[in-house]
Amino acid sequence: MIGVSNPRLVALQQRLEPLRERLVAHDVYRALRSLPDVHTFLRHHVFCVWDFMSLLKALQRRLTCLDEVWLPRGGRAARRLVNEIVLGEESDLVDGRPLSHFELYLQAMREVGAPTDDIDEVLRRVRAGGDVLDALTAAPAAAHRFAATTFSIVRSGSLPAIAAAFTLGREDVIPAMFTELVQDLSRRGRADARTLLVYLERHVELDGDEHGPMAAALLAEVCGDDDDAWLAAESAAHASLSARIALWDGVLAQLGGDAGGRVNAAAATV
Repeated sequence: MIGVSNPRLVALQQRLEPLRERLVAHDVYRALRSLPDVHTFLRHHVFCVWDFMSLLKALQRRLTCLDEVWLPRGGRAARRLVNEIVLGEESDLVDGRPLSHFELYLQAMREVGAPTDDIDEVLRRVRAGGDVLDALTAAPAAAHRFAATTFSIVRSGSLPAIAAAFTLGREDVIPAMFTELVQDLSRRGRADARTLLVYLERHVELDGDEHGPMAAALLAEVCGDDDDAWLAAESAAHASLSARIALWDGVLAQLGGDAGGRVNAAAATV
């Protein structure tokens, strides 16, 4: 769990821990045994990397001023926190060049030979002016359902819900075994996975050392002592974690495994 001293956030994390345990122990990780398996995982997981940025930018819109005429908006600490996270996620320095983590992930997918047709088509539809929920019909079914949950939270307009989905629903949940698998594929000459390893290592480093604690502080500030805000936060966090479990179930089904730890689809909506 993210280190934080706020007692209400600690209590919320404890209530969510059974879901998080199911997510971390999901069978999908043990089912990744080959390069084609990794391709299947990446073509689904890329939508998590992409819609994460919409959660982040929704926070930035609410907590900072992005209007034509700038005026101070939001708490000072919250402004700094969200802008620092945006800098790292949208314009990180990778090998001395600025790059978003989403663009880094796409580069990694192409490097290991994973198809990007699905995400490319969704982005094409959005750039052409299509509604994102319509555009997502081009995604794999499980990824479509997952991202639709994210955008329902974004469109709810609830700042506590958005902050909770960002903080508690998007922790790094790819265990070390996935990193080890990628390293093994690279060592055996099965794939050039250098960029994917850079992404994984950078993601774990930032989430654990910087972004996780920063996001926790932001969520605590957003909710304050407002009971309704904490209820909205819990609902959104539960929905986000449930949607991720359902996504992993879908990936596992594509790999031919048994979808253990299934969550009722109704629990993955807000």
